Amino acid sequence: MTWKTFCCVLYFIRIISGQLQYSIPEELKKGSVVGNLAKDLALDVKGLSVRKFQVISQAKKQYFGVNLDNGDFFVSDRIDREALCGAKLSCFLNLEAVIENPLNFYTISVEIHDVNDNSPTFSKKYFDIEINEVTLPGARFPLGYAKDPDLGTNSVQAYTLTGNEYFSLGERITKDDIKYPEIILENSLDREKQSFYELILTATDGGKSLKSGTSVVKIVVQDFNDNFPVFTQDSYHVRLLENVPIGFLVIHLNATDEDDGSNAIITYSLNQDTENEQQVFAVDIHTGDIKITGNLDFETTETYEVTVEAKDGGGLVTHCKLAIQVIDVNDNVPQITVTSVSPTIPEDSPLGTVIALINVRDLDSGINSEVVCQISNSLPFQLIPSSVSYYKLVTAANVDREKTFAYNITIQCMDNGSPPLSSNETIQLAITDVNDNPPIFEKSNYFIYIGENNQQGTSIHSVHASDPDYRENGKITYSIITSVIEDIPVSSYVSINSVTGVIYAQRSFDYEQLREIQFLVMAKDSGSPPLSNNVTMKICVLDKNDNAPRILYPSLDTEGSTFFEFIPHLAEKGYLVTKVIAIDADSGHNAWLSYHLLQAPEPSIFTIGQQTGEIRIGRDLPDLDSLRQKIVVLVKDNGVPVLSSTVTLNLVVAESFQQVVPEIKRHINVSDASSNVTFYLSIAIALISILFIMAVVTTVIFKCRKTSSTTNLGIYNRNVYPQFTLGCPSEISDTSLPFPFSYDVCVTLDSKQNEIAYLKPVQNVPTGNLIDTSASAALDVSANEGQQAQPNVDWRISQAQRPGPSGAQPTEEAGVWPNNQFETERLQAMILASANEAAEGTSGLGGSTGTMGLSARYGPQFTLQHVPDYRQNVYIPGSTLTPTNAAGKRDGKGGGNKKKSGKKDKK
Repeated sequence: MTWKTFCCVLYFIRIISGQLQYSIPEELKKGSVVGNLAKDLALDVKGLSVRKFQVISQAKKQYFGVNLDNGDFFVSDRIDREALCGAKLSCFLNLEAVIENPLNFYTISVEIHDVNDNSPTFSKKYFDIEINEVTLPGARFPLGYAKDPDLGTNSVQAYTLTGNEYFSLGERITKDDIKYPEIILENSLDREKQSFYELILTATDGGKSLKSGTSVVKIVVQDFNDNFPVFTQDSYHVRLLENVPIGFLVIHLNATDEDDGSNAIITYSLNQDTENEQQVFAVDIHTGDIKITGNLDFETTETYEVTVEAKDGGGLVTHCKLAIQVIDVNDNVPQITVTSVSPTIPEDSPLGTVIALINVRDLDSGINSEVVCQISNSLPFQLIPSSVSYYKLVTAANVDREKTFAYNITIQCMDNGSPPLSSNETIQLAITDVNDNPPIFEKSNYFIYIGENNQQGTSIHSVHASDPDYRENGKITYSIITSVIEDIPVSSYVSINSVTGVIYAQRSFDYEQLREIQFLVMAKDSGSPPLSNNVTMKICVLDKNDNAPRILYPSLDTEGSTFFEFIPHLAEKGYLVTKVIAIDADSGHNAWLSYHLLQAPEPSIFTIGQQTGEIRIGRDLPDLDSLRQKIVVLVKDNGVPVLSSTVTLNLVVAESFQQVVPEIKRHINVSDASSNVTFYLSIAIALISILFIMAVVTTVIFKCRKTSSTTNLGIYNRNVYPQFTLGCPSEISDTSLPFPFSYDVCVTLDSKQNEIAYLKPVQNVPTGNLIDTSASAALDVSANEGQQAQPNVDWRISQAQRPGPSGAQPTEEAGVWPNNQFETERLQAMILASANEAAEGTSGLGGSTGTMGLSARYGPQFTLQHVPDYRQNVYIPGSTLTPTNAAGKRDGKGGGNKKKSGKKDKK
């Protein structure tokens, strides 16, 4: 039967307890098919490659392979049973088949049958035998036996010797069933006839194709020596640990010889069959000590058989067998092989994600080959045993790249030997980022303070948000969430750099118009999907002293005109001449105003309240050379730098209104003397204006007489104003004003006109009525006998109720201060218009003397609901009265002018 037929008949498949087993002869050709694993394991052939099917051998060489196209299990390398298993009767190669997705393991055992592929070999090419000539026939001379690594009938079966009449071949069988060939002396030798014989010893096996080996036996005939060396026993058994050092004494052999002399001197030698044994053991030729000359390795060779030869001086030789068994020592660390490694996993990987497949093998045997693997408990991973020698490395907890972006997973495997040996294998695992963190701002809210009048495009502040994610997931862009501030988009006020987060002012801020800006800043990353976060930003505009005080009274709006205030000679110390009213659009300290006399004829005559702006008589009025007095008032704020404004007031001191006109004339003549051309031009313009005004006044008076009763002018010269009748109420009850008529006169001196007197009746007469006050039309005014009605106190305000910088803050009324130029001008216009609404005989101040300048008269029709709350600056020019809660009370003094009036009459 041929080998091919033998292979086909011999190989079979068995499944024993889940194990797949094949049987094949050794020395099969490469590529020989052992079986079909796909069919035997019931696997889909098409999925073998996709599922990474592989066969792993525990041997150093890979003797088998798998064709992933058809599932054939074939021989990939030469299989030598003798090299793999030595003299063992059974020889198995254990393999493991691994397939992934899902992960499965299969155990494959391949039994290797012996084939007669080795010839018998002798330990020596030449056997030297010395036979004494006196040796009797029948003497036996042992030879070295032949070795054949094959088993059974394939090993040595018989010995043959070339024919010779003196010698024949015999055999001696030991207790171990080893046949030792022997030379049997058939006839007596005669050295003188022949002293040397050479025979061929042949050893044959029992294989189908016989193999043989030969050795030459050289026989030397010697003189008589009839005793052989003798060992104490035919064979010796020794157990050695594989880690014994070089030079270790294995055994001491002793052979004896009863002969004397040189025939009793014994020498020892080793009949080592293989080169490996020659490198491991050596014997002392004289003492018989066998020592270790090379390293023992249980994993390479488990047993050694050495033949020791003892030879005496006469040439007689005897042999013994030395069997050495190597005992395993835990000298091999576990071998770790990592397969199917995933170098990266995303940070949102679920629990149980497989990272790597780990194979562990220990070349030791028994308990020394039992291996346990583990990783650090602090890592979010776990080793799960999947078979005897395989582990799966999986995730055991959630991983966060922002905490740890990479892991060095050290796998430590330790066997159960004594002492235990271990080995480590490190797997580097990178955690890929997932956009799972929104940007976080440094602060929960931002408060920014910036002074007003900043430059457009100025960098205000910068916001910063951090995102622990990686690359695009952590790249942040900033934007302002669209909103509206007073119907204006917030983008008109501020902008932001989308990359740096720097916020810029898009315009110059004005504290008086806008005091704070609140908006949301959004930080958004570039992940998918993007994550964002918002923060509230509040910009507070700080006030700067950029507004000078604005003087409301005396009004400076009429250019080229001069205002006069009327002061009676009877005015006493403390008499309220007028009050300067000013406001400041700034706030805080910047809006605290103080009033100072910058220029006065005699500083002691007039005083001014630094907080109230009230100009009063500082002492009794002396006899003045000029009725006209000029003072300059400075109003300054409390800011840095200090801003101020000035106003010039012209005061006229006279007993009666008739004295005012000549003073005004003198003023005009003096001021116009420098230019005759200007003077005559002014006279011409004044005459034209007077004619026009008289026509307007006549028309107005005619209409007024239809709607109101005519008021008696007393002793006024009615020829001057034939169609104009003034209302004449009685004198004020406190007799503080000597001029008892309820009307307001504003005398204005224009450089381009003659003197023009603006007279405003207490009835509904427009303020635009102009009355000629030239010399030809001078008023002859005398006291009226009529009595004035009691003042209405509904509108009066106490000093404690005066808000703003010049008075105390009101507590009952919610007065609103104007905070822009429009409100200021509207207030001034309303104060002027209110003078026309004063009811005849009903105002507490309506009976005051007409004054040269702006005199604000308030009647019961005029309330604080019409204008913003300027109550601390309310002043009635030409009167010493200030608004108080007590009717008829004037600066804490009542009837103080009666005495002085009497003195004046005496003069």
